[in-house]
Amino acid sequence: MRGSVWAVAVKEVFQIVRDPFTMAVAIVMPIVMVLFFGFAIEFNMDKIPLAVFDGSKTAESRILIDSFVSSKYFVPKAVYSPAHAIETLDGGRSKTALIIKPEFARNLTPFRQSEVQILIDGADNSSAGSVIGYLAGVQQLSMHKLFPAADLKNPVEIHSRFLFNPELNSQWFVVPGLAAVIIAVLSILLTALTVAREWENGSMELLLGTPVRPFAIIVGKLLPYAVMGIVSIIFVFMMSKLVFNVPFRGSFILYMLSALIFLCTYLAQGLLISVLTRSQQLSMQFAMLSGLLPSMLLSGFIFPTEHMPPFFYYFTMILPARWFIEISRQLFLQGSGFMQILPSFGMLCLLLLVLLAIATKKFKKDVEP
Repeated sequence: MRGSVWAVAVKEVFQIVRDPFTMAVAIVMPIVMVLFFGFAIEFNMDKIPLAVFDGSKTAESRILIDSFVSSKYFVPKAVYSPAHAIETLDGGRSKTALIIKPEFARNLTPFRQSEVQILIDGADNSSAGSVIGYLAGVQQLSMHKLFPAADLKNPVEIHSRFLFNPELNSQWFVVPGLAAVIIAVLSILLTALTVAREWENGSMELLLGTPVRPFAIIVGKLLPYAVMGIVSIIFVFMMSKLVFNVPFRGSFILYMLSALIFLCTYLAQGLLISVLTRSQQLSMQFAMLSGLLPSMLLSGFIFPTEHMPPFFYYFTMILPARWFIEISRQLFLQGSGFMQILPSFGMLCLLLLVLLAIATKKFKKDVEP
């Protein structure tokens, strides 16, 4: 049995080496995805174009404008009228506009409000939310600059601290989930394609006609991709530490065990796709629809699942990527122990058993006479 599995695995390795597409996906894709997602995805906005109309032209108005510059989030550009400010918003040349009225300085006292108008481009709601969050800090900074000697203390002083990710670094949020996306590519896509190629070319029937058992054939064919998946996981882990400086506070053994279960889950899913379709073209389409896209959009990799509508929130529970990403972030950033990750770990094991049972049953039904 062991010799049969090894023989099939060696045959698969030679086939992978001879296939440029498989080699590109296996080697180039993980590197490109880690660098692309790690550096490109940024949730903290800066250098926001700000159109400024200063109708007051006083020292006080210049202090207010300087507060926006000092925050390092805005890049101001002067306009000659409120209409011109709106025009820059319409043309997409600015995301925000600051309108300072001529009476701004005259109405400004420590105990009297002087109004200014902020116009925000609401077409991009994520950018608009970030701008609104920055305005509170700019307002507080401008008050301290305008009235440094005034007693403007609030009855309650609030000090905020961000746990696990003190600087709200987007890379610390994105990179720990990259292993799930990469495994989705390697495991589902490559597994579905290689087994479907055997069916499509008629070589699967030849393999099944040999003394090697069907189970040994499948294990031998999937073993090289399992090794490639483990190498990719270790690669992402090393990149997260060496390139992106993401801290790892949990147990490496727990992380690798969870990753191995997650990897086997997607290998089983790729096998099921190949058995159902028996076509490389259909296998690729089903692999993208059921593996790559859900792991990116519905797993919590970018968009938090708890903010999704109820139907999609519960739908994500059948996605293995959701549970592995939760485990990965808990181990990386929170340093959770086994009891903390147990719910996600249990769901991952359950999905593995379900997919493995369905894939094995379907394969045996198709190969048995």
